[in-house]
Amino acid sequence: MVPIAHIRSDFPSKFGVPRQAGLVEELRASIVFEPDYRIAEALRGIDGFSHLWLLWEFSQNRRGSWSPTVRPPRLGGNKRLGVFATRSPFRPNPIGLSCVKLEQVALSTPEGPILHVSGADLVDGTPIFDIKPYVPYTDCRPEASGGFAGTAPAKELAVEIPPELLAQVPEDRREALLGVLAQDPRPSYHADPDRVYGFGFAGSEVRFTVRDGTLTVTGIIKT
Repeated sequence: MVPIAHIRSDFPSKFGVPRQAGLVEELRASIVFEPDYRIAEALRGIDGFSHLWLLWEFSQNRRGSWSPTVRPPRLGGNKRLGVFATRSPFRPNPIGLSCVKLEQVALSTPEGPILHVSGADLVDGTPIFDIKPYVPYTDCRPEASGGFAGTAPAKELAVEIPPELLAQVPEDRREALLGVLAQDPRPSYHADPDRVYGFGFAGSEVRFTVRDGTLTVTGIIKT
């Protein structure tokens, strides 16, 4: 398989990316097609769908070996489950699957057709292998059981960020950043209240600490 497109998102690395698609609906991203696939006809009818499935590569987790069991972050990294019972990026074939909302179809741009989406959980530059429409009558299964991930994650963190720091973030990215921080970007097994964490977002490094259920932003530095 070859990539048909790449994602353009606000995350230069995987730290900080939401653990699942749709957790932070305010996040915006764009799907930019490779030259051979910049054909408007290939997107005919796509604007009739509100959501899309993206099949993509865990391009930052390429490796020559794999393990039949992994430690899901949802279980604190302390319990092993079969790799096929998880969505771990460490797989025999590093393929990811995400459902995103289609916000806009831009057919005529200098880079050819571009799809603008929201709720994506992909690192900037992630290769996309395929795009398929989400079909509600068959893809939605309200009666499905979710195993160890059957319920939504634990309550979100309270986020405190000084106004002068928030002002350094582009206005159209602020709600998305607050949503990412509320989801607790730290690895599930980290709980050091004195540790300063940092991740890239929208051209800046966001630094923060977490104590007693409150995430406090301590710095935003342009990169």
